[in-house]
Amino acid sequence: MKTLKKIALAIDTVLESITLIGLLTMIIVVTVQVFTRKVFSFVFHSSEEITMLLMVWFSFLGIAFGFREHLHMGIDSFTSKLPKAVNLVLDKLIGLTIFAFGVYLIYYGWDFTKLMSESELPATGWPNSLLYLVMPITGVLVCIYAILQLIGIDTRRHRQIGGHE
Repeated sequence: MKTLKKIALAIDTVLESITLIGLLTMIIVVTVQVFTRKVFSFVFHSSEEITMLLMVWFSFLGIAFGFREHLHMGIDSFTSKLPKAVNLVLDKLIGLTIFAFGVYLIYYGWDFTKLMSESELPATGWPNSLLYLVMPITGVLVCIYAILQLIGIDTRRHRQIGGHE
């Protein structure tokens, strides 16, 4: 299990780094867009499209990282009053539900990706499927995190998020 966790953390680190680079790129593109519009009255036509793509990718990958960190909604004030055995069952049920959501993203995300592969984004000319490809990727990540959590591997990297240890 320790090797599995190390592999998952390595892949996770790469994906998190790519996501942060995407966020930085989005900030730079928007900053340049605002600067050129205000100073030179000129806008790069593709900048809004690139920003949209980066925002969608950042948001969807953020969903997966949120599940990794256990940031999904919970009603702790209710479940804290239940016996530990009931909470363990609820945790497994939540994990299975999260896994099902990942499967949903994979299935329908891939359908959308295939459907949109024949059209192009107007400003960049890139395939429209780039916008939807992040859905099945996020689904795979969500499924992986759900499986790891179901078998007892703690996937959290940031223990203080949300005030939980």
